[in-house]
Amino acid sequence: MHGTAFILFLIIVAITLYITYWAAKRTNSTSEFYTAGGGLTGWQNGLAIAGDYMSAASFLGIAGMIALSGFDGFFYSIGFLVAYLVVLYLVAEPMRNLGKYTMADMIAARFNNKQVRGVAALNTIAISIFYMIAQLVGAGALIKLLLGLDYITSVLIVGILMTVYVVFGGMRATSWVQIVKAVLLMGGTLIISLIVFAKFGFSVSAMFEQMKTATPLGDAFLNPGNRFKNGLDTISLNLALVLGTAGLPHILIRFFTVKDASTARKSVVYATWIIGIFYVMTIFLGFGAAAFVTQDVILKADKGGNMAAPLLAQALGGDFLFAFISAVAFATILAVVAGLVLTAASAFAHDFYSHIVRRGKATEAEQMKAAKWASVGVAVVSILLALFAQKMNVAFLVALAFAVAASANLPVIIFTIFWKRFNTTGAVTGMLVGLFSALILVAVSPNVWNPEAGKAILVGNALFPLSNPGIVSIPLGFIAAWLGTVLSTSRDDAKYEEILVKVNTGIGDTV
Repeated sequence: MHGTAFILFLIIVAITLYITYWAAKRTNSTSEFYTAGGGLTGWQNGLAIAGDYMSAASFLGIAGMIALSGFDGFFYSIGFLVAYLVVLYLVAEPMRNLGKYTMADMIAARFNNKQVRGVAALNTIAISIFYMIAQLVGAGALIKLLLGLDYITSVLIVGILMTVYVVFGGMRATSWVQIVKAVLLMGGTLIISLIVFAKFGFSVSAMFEQMKTATPLGDAFLNPGNRFKNGLDTISLNLALVLGTAGLPHILIRFFTVKDASTARKSVVYATWIIGIFYVMTIFLGFGAAAFVTQDVILKADKGGNMAAPLLAQALGGDFLFAFISAVAFATILAVVAGLVLTAASAFAHDFYSHIVRRGKATEAEQMKAAKWASVGVAVVSILLALFAQKMNVAFLVALAFAVAASANLPVIIFTIFWKRFNTTGAVTGMLVGLFSALILVAVSPNVWNPEAGKAILVGNALFPLSNPGIVSIPLGFIAAWLGTVLSTSRDDAKYEEILVKVNTGIGDTV
């Protein structure tokens, strides 16, 4: 166990618990619990969005992916960044103007139907849990490497902490934990990037030239095709990454934490700049790990390559930098999982319990109680699932969550905003087909099945050849939503004019 690392871990935990204590005293209503009362400024929410988005997949997974696979790993950085253009131009303002607490609120503003709200909530919970598994896998590998604790104990520690943040502090605590984490992550990544760049003489051309001989891949390190042999797989991955963010529930609910659509747009601009700078720096993390840590050492520490960034910090700055970067990675995971737990719990308490079970008659105290118990339930389920995904790269796991979000949520969001004919049947059909097609294709893909033992979860031949289902499941989500609408005799377009006004002006009650 590294003593310095342990002390830094305790400092991170102490800071986040103090934030939770501070926030708990100000969280007395459902509005405070779900959205921090809509009181965040544009820059605060921008930092919180960046903190929520720059997950274990970004810091741990992408660094390892670039170090092991070269150019193919950078696809993740490009996809994650470009995705925010879709969010900025298509989703941010309509989501803020139509919604109140959850993504289902936005869709229910047009279709006040229990089935629509229930399926939207189901999607939110499924995507949040899928995404959370990746964070817990990263946490388990990190704490195991740093403190010597076994994987199960490591996952349990993070699971308990993330539940405490949400149950006691709600969105206010979650937001400020994410803001602190974003500042720490940007600072730590900048330090490593500058050291790596100095090792290459502050020359981009020298860095790329040296990387041609720095790894067993040779010249191929700088070319695509090392990980993704199938061109369709590459297209599928990028479709999921670029379109998935606009359907991620834990990102979408952040637009309800500000006072109006203009502030929501500003927060996306702030977030895009922060995220853009960060993803440029992932090149230095990946190249540095490949050149100064080596693939053998990375794979020995973690089969998924998730410890590349902390190991690079150790190689460049010794135990202290290693401990600091590991503590930052730990804060990264805590911030993201707290947001995910809150998102899933909000969907259960606000959408399922309050609107479906209690038919909108639940008191604030009852909703708060349901949300807190749902937080515990979501955490338990996520921890149990994470125990089976220990050997998987976290960037890959998050890419699958993006595929599900793009397939199940994005078609319905787009059609709700822009298609007058769109109806309840189309919304339900699109969400269900998008969700289950993505999950089924993942279940029969090479990520789950491989003839060689140890390469995947199960031994056997995959029925679906692609690692990411996006290229099939995303079109299926759109087609199902369209077919469900045109083949249905029901008409829900009477409210479209009202929705059009709300989307563009924010005038009118949202729910």
